[in-house]
Amino acid sequence: MHDQMSLRAMFALEDLTLASKSRARLNRQFERLQRRIPRFAARWLERLRQPRARWVRIPLGILLILGGVFSFLPVLGIWMLPLGLLLLAVDLAFLQGPVNMSIVRGSRKYSTWSRGRRDKKLAGEQIKKR
Repeated sequence: MHDQMSLRAMFALEDLTLASKSRARLNRQFERLQRRIPRFAARWLERLRQPRARWVRIPLGILLILGGVFSFLPVLGIWMLPLGLLLLAVDLAFLQGPVNMSIVRGSRKYSTWSRGRRDKKLAGEQIKKR
């Protein structure tokens, strides 16, 4: 019986460690986003990340996801979907892992795409100079 209890405690500790790693990764994603956006938006996002803003963050996250789903409409855009998921992941631990992985993968793909685009542009300019 003692072994079963220690085994449960070990699994609980492992889950807690994974959750804290996921939360830390999510915080790094937010900080990275805040460095890339205009200062007024970064301050606004910082306020939304505060624990007391939960009652604003959850409905806003849901609205952003819905706006992203209906991105074919003129004012709405696909950019709303990841932002909404990111906001919901602050409060919903089961979303943290998938959201983190999606952001990391999306960032890598964007970097690869933009690097390729830049290289093609540079190659085209070099051909024109000749």
